[in-house]
Amino acid sequence: MVRIAVINQKGGVGKTTTTVNLGAAFARLGKKVLLVDMDPQANLTVHLDKRPDLESNTITSLLVEDAPLKDLIQTTTTAGLFVVPADTSLAGVEQVLANRIGRETILREALDVAEEAKGFDYVLFDCPPSLGVLSANALVAADRVLIPMQAEYLSLQGMAKLLEVIQLVQKRLNPELQIECILPCMYDPRTNLTNEVLNEVAAHFGNVLAKTRIRSNVKLAEAPSFGRTIFEHAPDSNGARDYAALAAELMGMAVEAPGASEPEPEPEVGPEADGEAAPAPADSAGVGPSAAGVLPPDASAEAAG
Repeated sequence: MVRIAVINQKGGVGKTTTTVNLGAAFARLGKKVLLVDMDPQANLTVHLDKRPDLESNTITSLLVEDAPLKDLIQTTTTAGLFVVPADTSLAGVEQVLANRIGRETILREALDVAEEAKGFDYVLFDCPPSLGVLSANALVAADRVLIPMQAEYLSLQGMAKLLEVIQLVQKRLNPELQIECILPCMYDPRTNLTNEVLNEVAAHFGNVLAKTRIRSNVKLAEAPSFGRTIFEHAPDSNGARDYAALAAELMGMAVEAPGASEPEPEPEVGPEADGEAAPAPADSAGVGPSAAGVLPPDASAEAAG
């Protein structure tokens, strides 16, 4: 089982869009995939046509009440794709778990003991745009990290703080954690800024930068409002091609880089419809060359504060 935390403390960079559509792409390749919504905004849950306000068995039940994972897994309209939904009460989990010993390992322990989890080829965690207890649980439970980023300089600023957290989790709680890739989203090769930022990322991180680019795509922004993945909503779109290429790349399959024969991307329509609220800019002044990763028992509070 491969466990991937999709994380970036900056909002609106494509975390939810990537989690849903990468999971669907894996499922279309015959893999059994579980998506776990760790965000109190429950955007992934909505994206998969669930109602957070009507859900009773959610990830909150696992984290707070130790509910078994098997009671939380739900099917989706995509064969082979399953979800553990979130609800808005997840926002209070940080306070509820504040004094609980081992609070960062709850999710990992639940996955390790659940027989149902062992049947999945991939588990993807959609992390909130913050670095608190919820993100810590995902990083401790994962063995890989995927970092979606928008090709702009503010994204570079926040990357340094995120890498510090990943390194801390790796050192204290999860030595197996590795960065899978940094994924450029809302990519528009026509702008100088995009190319400058990606050159900067490539200079610092080398082969950690994904070969696939997720191009700016109207259909990706539309899909959540229909409760569908991009493959259901617009299977012939650039968005569908790009996420299919990303899944193939992560599985080590040979695939032509999307867009090679399509130089003109779709018009940019602003941030993808993740519904993520952008947090305050990170304090870090630059991006270091390290790409390893993070969190001591109290690091969730340190990182969030």
